[in-house]
Amino acid sequence: MTGFAGPSNAADRERVDAFLEVTGFGVALESIRLSADSAPDMLGIDAEAFGSEWSRLVREVFDTDVMLQMGSDILTQTLSDDTLEHAAAFYASDLGKRLVTAENASHMNEDGAAKSEAGAAILSGLQRVNPARVALLEQLNAASDVEDSSIRAIQEVQIRFLMAAAGAGVIRLQMEEPDLREAVRSQEAEMRVSIKKNALEGSAYTYQAFSDAEVLAYAQALEHPKMQEVYALMNAVQYEIMANRFEAVAQRLAGMQPSQDL
Repeated sequence: MTGFAGPSNAADRERVDAFLEVTGFGVALESIRLSADSAPDMLGIDAEAFGSEWSRLVREVFDTDVMLQMGSDILTQTLSDDTLEHAAAFYASDLGKRLVTAENASHMNEDGAAKSEAGAAILSGLQRVNPARVALLEQLNAASDVEDSSIRAIQEVQIRFLMAAAGAGVIRLQMEEPDLREAVRSQEAEMRVSIKKNALEGSAYTYQAFSDAEVLAYAQALEHPKMQEVYALMNAVQYEIMANRFEAVAQRLAGMQPSQDL
């Protein structure tokens, strides 16, 4: 696991756990399990070839309690008490509670195609009749670092997963790690356009019940330096857990799938 340097006034575990529950961090981690569907595609493997074994593997490796414990361990070491208090105060507000409820529901919508279609339709309508709303959603996404953090995370998850799969003998890589990283980076421009589009559609869908004033209030709350620190840490932790779990999947696949070239 990546090392995280902790502040001298790190928050205690009980308060961190309470904060993670209030913010729906466990639900966000549970949504990582849904991302496991992409794992076989990255390796050029058909998940259906595993039958029920794939579903069992995903349930075991992406166990929410295990991931939540990992997140709590890291954040207890890295999140300062003062920063935790600031973020907790916002999410304890009426707006904060409603936002978490909406975000949790969006995270756990397993019909990704329907959600994407609905978000695209909402965004298309906003672009025609309320471009100011689109600008607010863009401000909100920028404040939560959706685009940049997602790109870095996707790249690192892919690389660590492929390297772990190669190390476990599941695949045979035809390039060294530096060349693999360069190949992944070469796709960044196209990836950035896709992520920005998907993030904007996702925000249009998730926050459709909130007024422009509420979206602006949320964006401004996220722009506060202390909230920026919280989101940077929580994003880093979430993606570290994702990479760690994908590496664990690669190890478990070693005894389930014949080696193949990639």
